Amino acid sequence: MNATVEPLVKLASRVDAIAPFYVMELAKEAALLERAGRDIIHMSIGEPDFTAPEPVIEAASQALRRGVTKYTGALGIAALREAISEHYALVYGVTVDPGRIILTAGASAALLLACAALVDRDDEVLMPDPSYPCNRHFVSAMEGKAVLVPSGPEARFQLTAGDIERLWGPRTRGVLLASPSNPTGTSIAPDELERIVHAVRARGGFTIVDEIYQGLWYDARPVSALSFGDDVVTVNSFSKYFNMTGWRLGWLVVPTAMVSAFEKLAQNLFICASALAQHAALACFEPETIAIYESRRLEFKHRRDFLVPALRSLGFSVPVMPDGAFYVYADCRGVSHPAAGDSARLAKAMLHEAGVAMVPGLDFGSYAPRDYVRLSYATAFPLIEQAMDRLARCFGR
Repeated sequence: MNATVEPLVKLASRVDAIAPFYVMELAKEAALLERAGRDIIHMSIGEPDFTAPEPVIEAASQALRRGVTKYTGALGIAALREAISEHYALVYGVTVDPGRIILTAGASAALLLACAALVDRDDEVLMPDPSYPCNRHFVSAMEGKAVLVPSGPEARFQLTAGDIERLWGPRTRGVLLASPSNPTGTSIAPDELERIVHAVRARGGFTIVDEIYQGLWYDARPVSALSFGDDVVTVNSFSKYFNMTGWRLGWLVVPTAMVSAFEKLAQNLFICASALAQHAALACFEPETIAIYESRRLEFKHRRDFLVPALRSLGFSVPVMPDGAFYVYADCRGVSHPAAGDSARLAKAMLHEAGVAMVPGLDFGSYAPRDYVRLSYATAFPLIEQAMDRLARCFGR
């Protein structure tokens, strides 16, 4: 462990406002154990075990040979924006003008651009608690204030239109949602999402919806928030459904009137998304590649359908069946272990005692964070089976 070293100059105060990312700290601890010879099963980080399929690799190779590796326009290459537009029409039945689509350096860059364009100093942005921790930090980076709204299992761990009507105040500027969500894997019901959009619109606010897990659905075909009006801003990514995490490519859909503002920000903050990744991603939308992605989606569903009952049999409670993404948000108070009910202690104990890495709820907000752990099933099925066997032995099952 490195000793703390004081910086030579004073750091910006926003650094202190950002809490440690426990999932990454646990990942580092797991890596140390692995280097010491321990066998660790990783159910912590939300990264698909699948990588980009062969058609995407081949497209990247061809792009390299053609030399299309220079800067693109800040909005991205026209062919990929058009392919994404066609994907929305085919899969979600939504007409999206390619001119509203902006390619970004991953969904993180997309969220940062959205907050830079829409959040002013001291503006309040409502979001559910629990939620992806970086979302509140994007708001804070723009000197806004993330208002975390306790959102329990009765609301599918999601914000509701009633929350907006109840909590909207003079400083409230908008909402930032995710459907399906990290850490819970739950989506917002389409009728509730429509009510949310209408409630925010009636108050003159913005609605940002993170849809990066939307391609990973298991029970009912998802509905994009774009179905409820051209004023909604959505964020998406090639990382999750398309299995291209390290390629750092995502996109935004923004209202037509905002495109020039987003373009100006993108030019200055990022110049453009990776040209190579953009050209490779064109192959994602070919029928043969979509067939590969769909078979992988069904494999994720198979893992979910095994993991949730397995966790329940071990004493975990899963109060809401995850219907998307690749996470289970499990209440750990009922397990037979001295650390039951303290997710941070339990996660650390399971890492050392069972060699299974999971994430405590502390990363995701203030709503019962010690009651819940997040397990990712973005790892191979035999490893998930093995992880459940290890936990069973720890819990005396």
